[in-house]
Amino acid sequence: MRAFREAVEARDLDAVEALLAEDVVFTSPVVFKPYPGKAITAAILRAVVQVFEDFRYVREIGDPAGPDHALVFTARVGDRQLTGCDFLHVNEDGLIDDFMVMVRPLSGAQALAEAMGARFEQIAKEAEARSA
Repeated sequence: MRAFREAVEARDLDAVEALLAEDVVFTSPVVFKPYPGKAITAAILRAVVQVFEDFRYVREIGDPAGPDHALVFTARVGDRQLTGCDFLHVNEDGLIDDFMVMVRPLSGAQALAEAMGARFEQIAKEAEARSA
């Protein structure tokens, strides 16, 4: 999904949010329960941009015209390097309705969980304000 990748790489979070369906479901690599809705997904992505350092996509997998896409990335959280993948599904309108992230290794996932956990109160407040 070229538009999403370009928006993320440009750190244009308004453009990223515009690509999310209202009923998008975000599945975190470090939390069991998925997060439903555009507001919480956008708030999580805004926080991730602050947490990830040296983020870059290194590969795209999938048919550009199809509904399923995988974007492989590398990043750093503190002193932990990680590799991850954004698995995206787009609906008939071309909007992302399923967004699942996976990361490795475990030490990178743990660093990500800690950094995002420290921001989660603010993430929840932002999501609530956006959905009001």
